[in-house]
Amino acid sequence: MTDCPFCARIKACEYDDEMSLPGEVAVFEPVNPVTPGHLLVVPFHHVRDAAAEPHVTGYVMEHAGRLLANLGYQANIITSVGPDSSQTVFHLHAHIVPRRPGDGLKLPWSGAA
Repeated sequence: MTDCPFCARIKACEYDDEMSLPGEVAVFEPVNPVTPGHLLVVPFHHVRDAAAEPHVTGYVMEHAGRLLANLGYQANIITSVGPDSSQTVFHLHAHIVPRRPGDGLKLPWSGAA
């Protein structure tokens, strides 16, 4: 997809570090991380969102879980489907958001009863 910022970012980067697997997923920091260590796990193949191709979503989540296990810290793994759920980049991605005591990060659902 020519106007997708994640497709452009994947195409522009080299993936020779231990956090990404060529031809499968890319791992990179978002433009505006919400906590130190915030990462995105993104399939190389353009998929609009987690509901579009569930088998790819499973693959992305598997890699996010493996990466988080290797990093060894507590985190939220988050993905969204559609603008009403806060999706702003329409290329499937999973956020790994590290959490620490007192980090002050309030997720949208944390105040709901």
